[in-house]
Amino acid sequence: MTATGGRPRVLLFDFGGTLDAEGVPWKERFYRIACEEGLDLPQEEFDAAFYGATDSLEGTISRSAGFRETVEGVVEGLAARLARENTRLRKVGDRFAADSWRQLLESAKLLARLRERHAIGIVSNFYGNLQAVCDETGLSPSIGVAIDSTLIGCKKPDPKIFQAALDVLGAAPSDAVFIGDSLKRDMGGARAMGMRHVWLRPEGAAVNGGPCCPRDPVITRLSGLLELSL
Repeated sequence: MTATGGRPRVLLFDFGGTLDAEGVPWKERFYRIACEEGLDLPQEEFDAAFYGATDSLEGTISRSAGFRETVEGVVEGLAARLARENTRLRKVGDRFAADSWRQLLESAKLLARLRERHAIGIVSNFYGNLQAVCDETGLSPSIGVAIDSTLIGCKKPDPKIFQAALDVLGAAPSDAVFIGDSLKRDMGGARAMGMRHVWLRPEGAAVNGGPCCPRDPVITRLSGLLELSL
């Protein structure tokens, strides 16, 4: 089942912080932009509001909602929980969406190259509209499956969400490599499945510790996958 020379048949990707950024999660990116826009708020307070805003989207946002509409939903949730002016937070959301969009265009090109040798899937803790987001951002032509935690009923690092993608693609864990930015959800989840994994960690990122496995590949940009002989 594994391709000639040990090459994995399947590459599975995280979405947020991986395909739409170079290893930086949504919460950190939102907070950085908010600070740059003059939002004076302790990170702990922002984090609590962010988690509340994103949790409230799960299963409530339309399945047809695209990326920008998803970001708008996060902004509205933040504004309600922080009791701050929506105008400034909208600007934060606009910048976040624009930055993400540029990266997603590059990711779409990368996936188009990788699909020449691999089956591609996305496994994400998302809100029920991952497929619509993939359609809108140009990722869909290159992927064989988009597994959305809200629709599947479990989240990474639960093995069931990874297995759901492998089942659609007709692959075993040994046939696949997972690429993501989260040590706990992505790397830990893949390791528990017996799946090889690649950690996307930005240069200079403040992360405690190293890879979860001693010989795990670590890349600082998603395009580094092209240098790994996958």
